[in-house]
Amino acid sequence: MASRIAIAMSGGVDSMISAYLLKQTCRDMVGIHFITGFENEGAPPGPDGVPEPLARASKELDLPIEVVNLQEEFHTHVVAPFVDTYLKGRTPNPCMVCNRTVKFGALLDAARNRFNAEKIATGHYARVCPDSAGRFRLVKGADLKKDQSYFLGFLSQAQLGAAVFPLGEFTKDQIREKAVELGLDKYTKPESQETCFIADDRYRDFLQNQPGFPSRPGDVVNVQGEVIGRHQGVFAFTIGQRRGINIPASEAYYVQAIDPAANRITVCFKSGLLSRGVHVTGVNWIVPPQKNAFEAATRIRYRHKEAASAIEVLEDGTVNVWFDEPQSAVTPGQGAVFYQEDEVLGAGWIDKPLNQ
Repeated sequence: MASRIAIAMSGGVDSMISAYLLKQTCRDMVGIHFITGFENEGAPPGPDGVPEPLARASKELDLPIEVVNLQEEFHTHVVAPFVDTYLKGRTPNPCMVCNRTVKFGALLDAARNRFNAEKIATGHYARVCPDSAGRFRLVKGADLKKDQSYFLGFLSQAQLGAAVFPLGEFTKDQIREKAVELGLDKYTKPESQETCFIADDRYRDFLQNQPGFPSRPGDVVNVQGEVIGRHQGVFAFTIGQRRGINIPASEAYYVQAIDPAANRITVCFKSGLLSRGVHVTGVNWIVPPQKNAFEAATRIRYRHKEAASAIEVLEDGTVNVWFDEPQSAVTPGQGAVFYQEDEVLGAGWIDKPLNQ
């Protein structure tokens, strides 16, 4: 007897077509729309809590939609750590945290405990493949331009075993075309923004509105430590940022370091952003390494092409990554994801750049 599958339904085209594709092979399904407290006010929910366009689509798909309120979990596991990471002068990646703690954490628990589902499906462009030893491997989606395996690198074996990714073998263009073909495009909401809980990507405004969050002017210094300008708050900057510095020089300045304790940012020319390596903590191995030193490709942010590197696993479980070619703008707080060809070996949090 086939197990029941819950599918996370946001109202976007990816989750909509994921549900359609899954229904072709799975008879026992339930849709789950989870609430974070940061929903788009332009799509008010109906009396049962489901946004009206999604409710209409659920009828087209013949798929019941249940609502799960995860506002408390989302704030505790995603928003609060996001703010805390900025307070430490680092740049967080909330999507990686949300996938581990909310979508494949609290939401999966709700799917099992409330709706008797064994697995949960999402609209991620990635693939999970079991191997002969019974382990679950995470592989890039077929659409390499849209591939989202990077954001899933912190999932455990249990979470990967419960994950279903119906879009893994498709391209984004194919999914859009399928939505038009089925007439479901009229129900889909616009593509989600970079960070779902920050309106219009106004990070500084969001942070300044957090209780007790400081934002005050401070010094901008060059790599020699000389004060060359002023900023209006260190939390408006991230490593590698060019916009907003507004200090004339022979070349453009970029943010090289952020020191929240001193309320100071250090800027450099573009060449000063290069690092030979990176120290990585909190590592989650999907494929446990057989040696303490091995070769892999490392991606240091989502829009970064993974770079050939030597991986050194230290006695305390942290990792030093040494790039074959220096990489630009290594950013503490972001995820480092290790690949061999299209397979994710594991992921960890960037602690600091390294230079020999």
